[in-house]
Amino acid sequence: MADRWQGLPGGVARGEPLVWRNPARQPAAQALAAADFRLADIEDARARWTRFGPLLAALFPVLRPTAGRIDSPLSELPSELAARVAGGPGHRVLVKHDDALPVTGCIKARGGVYEVLVLAERLALDHGLLEDVAAPGQPGAPGHERLAGPAARALFGRFTLVLGSTGNLGFSVGVMGRALGFEVEVHLSHDAKAWKKDRLRALGARVIEHADDYSRAVRAAREASAHRPDCHFVDDESSAQLFLGYATAAFDLRAQLQALGVAPSPARPLVVYLPCGVGGAPGGVAFGLKQLYGDAVVAVFVEPVASPCLLVQLASGLARPVSVYDIGLDNRTAADGLAVGTASMLVARQMLPLLDAVATVRDADLFDWCARLWRAQGLRLEPSAAAGFAALAPATSALALPPDAIQVVWTTGGGLLPDEPFGAVLAMAGDPGLTGA
Repeated sequence: MADRWQGLPGGVARGEPLVWRNPARQPAAQALAAADFRLADIEDARARWTRFGPLLAALFPVLRPTAGRIDSPLSELPSELAARVAGGPGHRVLVKHDDALPVTGCIKARGGVYEVLVLAERLALDHGLLEDVAAPGQPGAPGHERLAGPAARALFGRFTLVLGSTGNLGFSVGVMGRALGFEVEVHLSHDAKAWKKDRLRALGARVIEHADDYSRAVRAAREASAHRPDCHFVDDESSAQLFLGYATAAFDLRAQLQALGVAPSPARPLVVYLPCGVGGAPGGVAFGLKQLYGDAVVAVFVEPVASPCLLVQLASGLARPVSVYDIGLDNRTAADGLAVGTASMLVARQMLPLLDAVATVRDADLFDWCARLWRAQGLRLEPSAAAGFAALAPATSALALPPDAIQVVWTTGGGLLPDEPFGAVLAMAGDPGLTGA
């Protein structure tokens, strides 16, 4: 293999599952001091979520009990199942259920919904529909509820949200955008599932299908919006707003851990397993957690063996973008949300000194864990969302994690998965079908 791949384990190019320890990782304080974002940026994003709470509760009845707050439960696996996940007894395994995230049923709500809110607020301020908002961390001026009214909808209807997606980000942007009156245009890669296309069309979004992969779909969306002043391009590869929307999830998890009496430390770390596609969602969450806990967090990203785009990028350095195709992989995986050939360079810059490890997993293991968790816990997961379960035991061993580490698997989607495609997932694992928990 050429010198430029000298930092890449040979098993990556052969499509073998492995755990890669990031040799460029630095102490969190040092890495965060040089990062593109600060804790104040995440606090600003949290304040915006709060300002929009009344509007979100008005638009989505499911959010009324939480006053418009979008978050997911944290649960603990029974000891017997935790032992199977971790490869041995004595491990505590928690699950952060973004598969059950309200409104979208996937982690992309944290970024996609947030970016639409940022745009809506800016347009409303520019056109006199809102008073000035408060400084970061301070209560906002009242009135965001009026953005559901006819004047705001008339304004937003003049603009089109354009993006490339494998499905879940498109739905998250689409459901929020259409609720406010925006037009939505989603360019979908060949990996996008039919049911995800159908639900986008049901929202009233314009769906443009591409025969190419995710990166090409994003490129097509970027080109389609480049010379249209009425368009806002949601750039999954380099959007700071998406990244910061995801980062606020760290505060949600912290509150849940505090409620359980859990206090991570370097001796008893919080180990978080995050499925990784282009990198925005796991990158934002990991960045937020590092801001809160520093070196008491061990962040492990999980990628399919055919699509380890962030591993390839980090192992190659930041001099230029690289792709899984460059090392002979085909980027073909059943985990459609993770079927990405080229990672976000914005995320790669933040994660090169912060990320602890990347684990790669086979599709067969994703199917297997989807079936196991359905039978044992009644969890309805997409293959992408099962990635952390497949990676936990190998990572625990490879990273020599202490037995009392606090292990958190982030399940990223599947709550809205219809019976037919979920039955197909179970069938791939040899499960007879929807047989109950």
